[in-house]
Amino acid sequence: YPSTYKRVMSPPVLLQRATVLTGNGLRLDAADVLMRDGRIVAVGNGLEVPADAVRVDASGKWVTPGIIDIHSHLGVYPSPGASAHSDGNEATSPVTAQVWAEHSIWPQDPGFHAALAGGVTALQILPGSANLVGGRGVTVKNVSSVSYQGMKFPGAPWGLKMACGENPKRVYGQKGGPSTRMGNIAGFRAAFADAADYMKKRREAKDGGGKRDLKLDTLAGAINGDIRVNIHCYRADEMAIMLDLAKEFGFRIAAFHHGVEAYKIADRLAAEGVCAALWADWWGFKMESFDGIQENIALVDRVPGSCAIVHSDSDEGIQRLNQEAAKVMANAKRIGIEIAPEHAIQWLTANPARAMGIDGQTGTLEAGKMADVVLWNGNPFSSYAQAEQVYVDGARVYDRRDPSRQPKSDFLLGQDLMRGGVR
Repeated sequence: YPSTYKRVMSPPVLLQRATVLTGNGLRLDAADVLMRDGRIVAVGNGLEVPADAVRVDASGKWVTPGIIDIHSHLGVYPSPGASAHSDGNEATSPVTAQVWAEHSIWPQDPGFHAALAGGVTALQILPGSANLVGGRGVTVKNVSSVSYQGMKFPGAPWGLKMACGENPKRVYGQKGGPSTRMGNIAGFRAAFADAADYMKKRREAKDGGGKRDLKLDTLAGAINGDIRVNIHCYRADEMAIMLDLAKEFGFRIAAFHHGVEAYKIADRLAAEGVCAALWADWWGFKMESFDGIQENIALVDRVPGSCAIVHSDSDEGIQRLNQEAAKVMANAKRIGIEIAPEHAIQWLTANPARAMGIDGQTGTLEAGKMADVVLWNGNPFSSYAQAEQVYVDGARVYDRRDPSRQPKSDFLLGQDLMRGGVR
């Protein structure tokens, strides 16, 4: 259903004399960022300032674009983690392309505000990885709302969540399959073959194609390029197979997620324009993750034309994605690869925006883009870094020093009342 998101109205804001990482590879020292009417007006030195602007002294502080998490399950696996809240996997069939994660989102999830305090201004919420095709994901702005429509990022394309490897085998091996990797691929091929046939029949039918099939609508959207394909896939050999599958049916993979062996096919990923959304250092927790290395993101990133992304897949990790990126920088340095902050910030902002199809609106600090901005107390890649202020469309929605700008979900407010003796 359509987005009903409306930005919070706010006066012009000038962040002054900060170290600014623009998100497109530039670092500006003692620079200003001017926001007005929800947009970035200018970034640079000696800006002309409107008389009604709120001036924020950012001397000694750093400014970046808002962090974007391409892989989150907030809202569909919210806190508290009760079975009643487990709404991320429709584990009733290997292919459930007809379900949409947005219809499971609980906007009261306290995790949204915890992520906001970590500088996250936008995120893609995906179904889980039990199924070959788990359904559609949705991109949201990290704002308070009573409905998911009030959070939904205006104009953002949908994502499609797919998963190869162990998870579908494990879930469906005792439910009639697939129970092998070859069964997984056969399942993908059958689903997309059905979608291609469905598209052909709808084109040829004079009455508009007859009855709609919600499952095949989604798969057809992926083939047409209207829905961006995100694939949970660990091993290099399986990523290569999925790239071949995409060629067979004419869809494009926006990003492989988790991809602990992405370093093995980094050249091919770059050549085919596929992003790699990866953890900083998770590995070894199941067989398909056993060949992961801590230098994975750095090795993917150094290939010309690559698109490396640091993602969370965690309600805790999303609160410190800046420090996850810092781990990558440290691991790269140990093998002789120096990565500057102005480059690393792209893993958290510009690159996920590109993969999610929202890079025309956010992800970098450029005139005309949404004023999604974080003011840090220092270098965001320090262990001591904290987001002091977070702006979404130019509105200060979080302030570490102002309790009135530290939003809480209705769920937590209810808990506070109960602890205070109110029933």
